Amino acid sequence: MAVKSVSIRIEEEMLEKLGYVADYEGRSVNSQVLVLIRESIKRFEAEHGAIEGSISPDVNVKPPRKS
Repeated sequence: MAVKSVSIRIEEEMLEKLGYVADYEGRSVNSQVLVLIRESIKRFEAEHGAIEGSISPDVNVKPPRKS
């Protein structure tokens, strides 16, 4: 499975708040964003039906650690 990178523009204050929430949850900002994306996909699919694809939003897809 290929892991892709995405770059986003975000207000500094919003990024700081996201960092605060992520730290509170014991996650990195990147991991917190993945959690939010998964939750959004689950909500969408619950309302509109499954989106075609082999990866379920319940799967914790994380890139491998660099050695």
